[in-house]
Amino acid sequence: MTKNLSFRKMHGLGNDVVVVRAAQGTFSLQDIRHIADRRHGVGCDQLLVMEAPQAGNADLFMRIYNADGSEAQACGNGTRCVAHLWMTENNRDHCTIETVSGLLACRMVDGGGVEVDMGVPRFGWQDIPLAEERDTLHLGVMSGSLTDPVAVNVGNPHTVFFVDDIEQVDVEGLGRQVEQHVLFPERTNVGFAQVLAPEKIRLRVWERGTGVTQACGSGACAAMVAAVRRGLSSHKAEVLLDGGSLFLQWRREDEHILMTGSVSYVFQGELECL
Repeated sequence: MTKNLSFRKMHGLGNDVVVVRAAQGTFSLQDIRHIADRRHGVGCDQLLVMEAPQAGNADLFMRIYNADGSEAQACGNGTRCVAHLWMTENNRDHCTIETVSGLLACRMVDGGGVEVDMGVPRFGWQDIPLAEERDTLHLGVMSGSLTDPVAVNVGNPHTVFFVDDIEQVDVEGLGRQVEQHVLFPERTNVGFAQVLAPEKIRLRVWERGTGVTQACGSGACAAMVAAVRRGLSSHKAEVLLDGGSLFLQWRREDEHILMTGSVSYVFQGELECL
């Protein structure tokens, strides 16, 4: 990348991202880890690169890197941040963001938040993907005292455990263990969900390649969909994360998930590169 890197630091419910432009160059594994480092770089859960769209009906392409340098397929909170930035810069109230997992339609909502159409969740064992054929509604994976998670792909793989008391769960220890389970050849994000009411779910997430985060948009979608499949939740729910709430709707007519939440700008600056 170029000698000095212009960036914006943003976050969605504490899930913090650094947003840069592709025109500033390509990013090596060392570059990404340096930018994400909270002591020596800017510090973030994900680095998001805004690129020219590849699809004719998209406004921009968003490339997603986790803090460890691995490339991710989806980032719901980051999508809201990039969508808000692009719409503000272009004086628009809607846009279409292209990712490696497909197109995401976004729009401004009252109060300054952003709604993202996260698409249709997938449940086939090969869609997750799993290393072998299993019932994704009852995976049979154990982690400590936790058993029987649900697997969902919402642009990236998620494994959701339902728990009685989320405050008693070792999210970091169990999340790290499940992420690396042999059943997941591409690793997995791990959610721990406590259903408080049919329209309210408490969630904490261990993100693949990042660790415990304040919020995970795709994880919230996965948890709500998993809860609906288990008969624990309605098709509309508030998901309470460590950083705040996301509001979700899993539409019956086309099975698309709509995710609505806030966007925050932290600061902008220039990083002296390695």
